[in-house]
Amino acid sequence: MIRTVDVLVVGAGPAGLAAAARLAAAGAGRVEVLEREPAAGGVPRHCTRPGFGADPLGRPLNGPAYARRAVREALRAGATLRTGVSATGWAGPLTLDVTAPTGLERIQARAVILATGARERPRSARLVPGTRPAGVLTTGELQRVVERFGAGGVRAESAGPRQEAVGRRAVVVGGDPVARGAVRTLRAAGVEVVAVVTELPSTAVGFGRVPVLTGTIVAELLGRGRLSGVAVRGGDGRTAVLRCDTVVFTGDWIPDHELARARGLALAPGTRGPVTDSAFRTPEPGVFAVGNLLRGGEPALVASAEGRAVAGPVLDRLDGRPWPSTGVPVTAVGPLRWVTPGLVGPETAPLLVRPERRLTRPVLTIAQNGVRLRRERLNGTLAPWRSIRLGARWTGGVDPTGGPVTVGAEEE
Repeated sequence: MIRTVDVLVVGAGPAGLAAAARLAAAGAGRVEVLEREPAAGGVPRHCTRPGFGADPLGRPLNGPAYARRAVREALRAGATLRTGVSATGWAGPLTLDVTAPTGLERIQARAVILATGARERPRSARLVPGTRPAGVLTTGELQRVVERFGAGGVRAESAGPRQEAVGRRAVVVGGDPVARGAVRTLRAAGVEVVAVVTELPSTAVGFGRVPVLTGTIVAELLGRGRLSGVAVRGGDGRTAVLRCDTVVFTGDWIPDHELARARGLALAPGTRGPVTDSAFRTPEPGVFAVGNLLRGGEPALVASAEGRAVAGPVLDRLDGRPWPSTGVPVTAVGPLRWVTPGLVGPETAPLLVRPERRLTRPVLTIAQNGVRLRRERLNGTLAPWRSIRLGARWTGGVDPTGGPVTVGAEEE
């Protein structure tokens, strides 16, 4: 079956829902959102902690409430939301092949917004040796298990042999706020958290009375059938075994970029997300990318703000405005992990930057063709789990016809 829509949004997380709501309300025509999961809302659906803004009465929202509100706003605006539907590939520049419960479809659009989000790297991608015992989870998997079986979790002895389950003693890997959220989820499920293990030399994130092993890595997973412990190795080379039946790998986000790669869109070296300009335009005319697909790990409120911001450029596209030529590439150097957007055009644009490690009062720089355009010291501290936004003035001196731009940091 071949259908035609005006705007096709792939992904019903915070960014995709916000874009659909804004575009439908602005009269963009038929706006359709595809979500491969059985329910819309993205990662916030599984985050029961507060921190997702507030309702009209000022009461804080947790993740599920935030997700329900985002879905309601998109539907009320007139967007069409389809769950359990996967975009499997491209049949043309703005045409996607789709697998739905009703069968195969081909959808043609005037504009496509990729909002497929990000995921945590699983144990296999982190190259942690050992067997394949049960009890090895990411934060998202942990949240889904606890959500499915209730606040009390589910014990290993009551679970089937192939069923994911939260055990009695857990080790959390990671040192950022996502790891803290995993600790809270485990405690709420009645699980003892043996330790938090992080490669970071230090962490400002609080974990209560849980021991934190900094500068330490998980060297091996132990046990067959069910996890029996993890071997850890410190920076001095000494090893130890932490006895546990569950390990949760947190953070280390990677964008869900399979659809972008299938279209041949260039990926930024630091983020592994598709390269876009400040208006979320990819080099492919009519294709936009927003949210954590661009870099992973940003809060839902940041992703939804990008979803709202992309509406203007999409409406320009629908109105027949010409697609701009490729801008000047921007990359991060030195102790900076990544910078977005990856392209800067004629218009000035803010930049989002994240460091590779903790930096105290760093001097940030921006240069083009080796010529420094700006140099500014920050009074605060940059953490590797938190981004910093540099205002549009930082790109004010960039020559849109010049060479590559680099953003770096100098330490005292």
